[in-house]
Formats: sequence, C-alpha cells, structure tokens
Amino acid sequence: MTARPDFDPDLRALLAGMPVPQLNAEVLAQVRRFATQPVESLLDGRAVERREITVPAADGARILLSILRPTGTTRSGPAPCVYWIHGGGMVMGDRYSQIDIPLDWLDLLGAVVISVDYRLAPEVGGTTLVDDCYHGLTWVAEHAAELGIDPGRIVVAGASAGGGLAAGVTLMARDRGTPAIAAQVLIGPMLDHRNGTTSSRQYAGGPGVWTAEMNEFGWRCVLAGLDGEVPAYVSAALADDLSGLPPTYIDAGSAEVFRDEDVDYATRIWAAGGHADLHVWAGGCHGFDALYPTAPLSAAARRTRSDWLARLLGAALVPA
Repeated sequence: MTARPDFDPDLRALLAGMPVPQLNAEVLAQVRRFATQPVESLLDGRAVERREITVPAADGARILLSILRPTGTTRSGPAPCVYWIHGGGMVMGDRYSQIDIPLDWLDLLGAVVISVDYRLAPEVGGTTLVDDCYHGLTWVAEHAAELGIDPGRIVVAGASAGGGLAAGVTLMARDRGTPAIAAQVLIGPMLDHRNGTTSSRQYAGGPGVWTAEMNEFGWRCVLAGLDGEVPAYVSAALADDLSGLPPTYIDAGSAEVFRDEDVDYATRIWAAGGHADLHVWAGGCHGFDALYPTAPLSAAARRTRSDWLARLLGAALVPA
C-alpha cells in the first residue's frame, strides 16, 4: 500500500463514505447536470448588487461575467477587485462554483467580485480556456472606472482548475504587459498536466476528492487536438521563467494530488526573486475549505488567506 499523508481527523469524518467516481465522458455529462450552484442562497442577506454582462472572446464567442458589488458601504474612492476563476477540473463548474470564497472578500474587504464563465473542455481545448479568462480580465481593466474599481488593485484568484487558469492568465498578462495584476491567489491550483509528482502517485486510485485518474482525464480533455508543445499558459508548471510575477498566495492540502506541483511553483517563484506565500495545510484534502467551510482547518485556511489579502490591498478586515 502506498504511504501517504492521512486526512485531518475532522475532514476524515466528513469524507467517510464519499464515493470517488472515475471521470469519463458519460460520467461527466451526469456530473455537469448537478454541478451548477445556485447563487441566490449565497447572496441572500448580503448587501450586494448583481449584474450579468457578456464580453467578446478572442474568437468572437461571448464570455459571461457576473459582477457582484457590495452596497451600502461608506467607502470613498474605487474599490479593490477580485477576478474569480472557478474550479472543476477544467471540464465542469460555472462562474458561481466556489463563489463563497471570494464573497468572503466582498464582505470583509469591500471588494467587487467579478467571476468569469469560461468555456469548458472537451468542447473547447488548448488555450481557449485561458484565453477566455484573459479577455474577460482585459475587459474589466479597461472598464475599471465605470465599474468603480481601482485598476491598481485587481487580484486574480481561482481554485483548483481556476487556480491553474489564474496562474496562466497572470503569466500571459506579464508577457503582454497588460493588464496590471496586483496579486494572484492560487487555491490548490491545477498547474501541471504531466501528473507525475509523488503526491500524484500517492492519490492515484483514491482516496480523495480529486484523484490522479480524474486529473489525467481533465488534462486529456484540455489537451486533445493540441498540436505541438503544451503552452505554459495552459500548464503553468512548464513556464521557464517565473520572474516578474505579482505577489502570490498559494495554498494546498498535504493530502491531495496537487500538493507537490504547488510547492514547486512557489519554490520557483522564490528562486526567481519573487514574492510568494505558501501554505500546505496538514491533512487537507483537495478543495477542503470549499467543500467543508466550517471545519476548523477550513476556517483557519480561509482566515489566513483573507488576512494576507487584506495586508496586500491595504484594507482593514471587518471584525467577524
């Protein structure tokens, strides 16, 4: 039996009996029908204004953005912005997946949250997903004044697949010189299509929320039909140069597939002279703080992340 870190005791109890489905085209179609998260219950009781718009993608398709703005505040001047990229293995989910995470920052920091509904694999592949996210971000930066956001305080954030896409978008923005990104927050990011780390091998066949086999399926869907080398914008771990990136927050669980590729990404940012905060939560499974937000480990991870973001944005946290 492969030795591997065990789950945090609270998470282990919550995970007990959870089935570990093996993704394929048929299972994906079934999962997608239940993967859409209604946002109304999350917004109920919050002072927030919601607006839905579409912006053009590089190929002329329309990308849907949800803009969530805090209301009833006495803030003077433009607000910080969190540009949110959802998770789902690049094959499922929508702009409201894991949206409770950036909504914490709307509540605590008065941030405007803008979430992008990028197209999914296998219907599209290659760079299309990251291109959609980049073009949505570019539109946000170009319309900062009318959106009431500070163009100098735009944070790109995402979980799992969204964390990988956030890393790709940030590399793309650095290389193209626009838009300015104040920070990137990568939550258990999906960074490496090669799926060959020790943690990938440890969580092959389960247990866990996202196994090495599921990871291989997601990447196969993204890379299908891609000619030539895999671009670093798609699989950020391939980037040769990690210099010139904005301040970066990376966290992961010790008991998940993405642990080692995430640690390596932070290490390479430091090697390039960059600023990265890395947190590996002992016993954390993949997506633990999104799945079980009230578990003690999840609460600690969320608060630590919010404290970092508040310091970076120069915002004061609202007492809980």
